[in-house]
Amino acid sequence: MTHELTDLANQVSQTLGAKKMMLATAESCTGGGIAQALTDIPGSGDWFDCGFVTYSNTAKNDMLDVSDAVIAQFGAVSEEVAAAMAAGAVANSSADVAVSTTGIAGPTGAVPGKPIGTVCFGWAQGDRVQTERLVFQGDRQAVRAQAVAHALRGLLRFVE
Repeated sequence: MTHELTDLANQVSQTLGAKKMMLATAESCTGGGIAQALTDIPGSGDWFDCGFVTYSNTAKNDMLDVSDAVIAQFGAVSEEVAAAMAAGAVANSSADVAVSTTGIAGPTGAVPGKPIGTVCFGWAQGDRVQTERLVFQGDRQAVRAQAVAHALRGLLRFVE
């Protein structure tokens, strides 16, 4: 894990621990990278509930209650799906807050309006959901690493 990810994960640990909040992750393009970064921190069991790696649309639907209609209307890589994934992670866990990612890490998969490097993020707590869409540069590993770091930075902003 990079120094930046270690620092971010430690900040998440301190913040969620102090707020006595439990976290769930819902990941597609990051493939569990957020959960791994966070559970590398000793004591993460005090504030990390679970992680969902829902790469397929079927998994998003079955595990996170993301509706087929939302996926059909907006596409799996959309802020709407990221919002539904984050909300579904909270609803299907014991977590208070969740973070989600869905995107196109490459090297293939680009579609019109969604180039390689497109990642949509969601953060949810109760009825409050925020989303964001960014386009990262670099190869598959670089896109995924940048997405994990951004998801953690966004989580810190969301819960503070």
